[in-house]
Amino acid sequence: MAPSTDDRLYFRQLLSGRDFAAGDMIATQMRNFSYLIGDKETRDCVVVDPAYAANDLVDALEADGMKLSGVLVTHHHPDHVGGSMMGFTLKGLAELLERQATPVHVNTHEAQWVSRITDIPLSDLTAHEHGDKVAVGDIEIELLHTPGHTPGSQCFLLDGRLVAGDTLFLEGCGRTDFPGGNVDDMFRSLQYLAKLGGDPTVFPGHWYSAEPSAPLDEVKRSNYVYRASNLDQWRTLMGG
Repeated sequence: MAPSTDDRLYFRQLLSGRDFAAGDMIATQMRNFSYLIGDKETRDCVVVDPAYAANDLVDALEADGMKLSGVLVTHHHPDHVGGSMMGFTLKGLAELLERQATPVHVNTHEAQWVSRITDIPLSDLTAHEHGDKVAVGDIEIELLHTPGHTPGSQCFLLDGRLVAGDTLFLEGCGRTDFPGGNVDDMFRSLQYLAKLGGDPTVFPGHWYSAEPSAPLDEVKRSNYVYRASNLDQWRTLMGG
């Protein structure tokens, strides 16, 4: 009998400043989550949002007997992929690619932004549309385009888990006042996520809440972003 996905899935949520980039004051302050997602049988593994100390993340998966087979990018901000923006520079994705060339999966609307922030050539990025799927061994990850925080923000849906980046936190959502942000797009993206079936567990891009993850139904009940039922209410809620 073939093992179930639950038996095969390798999934780790790692906190910046604690589980990687330990001692880095910016990483500690920003409280980013990176994720390792893989297939225990094939040992293939992808890293979600490698920043600060990307080599620490590769070291972690290799220590677990996994092998790096790709990177998934939720969005282009340096605290998620490294690079230069708004007067500061962080290590991240470029450091990882120097260690090992590997596919980097981005949303097609985010590719130019990732390239510009990280100085990684567009030719080194794999652009995807909404609904595309990336296979990691036998683990299938669906890529969901959720603009609002940035034009090409994306979330990752797999095996009852929603890796939500900075689109949806357990309390609140990503800011829309950075370059490329859009209040109306964020409302539509949050409403789209609210309609996902199966009540997946939300794994956010930052630890801004008491718990590091929670079921989507619980987030919809407790998160203020779901108090608005239409765009006018949402614009008022967001101060627009």
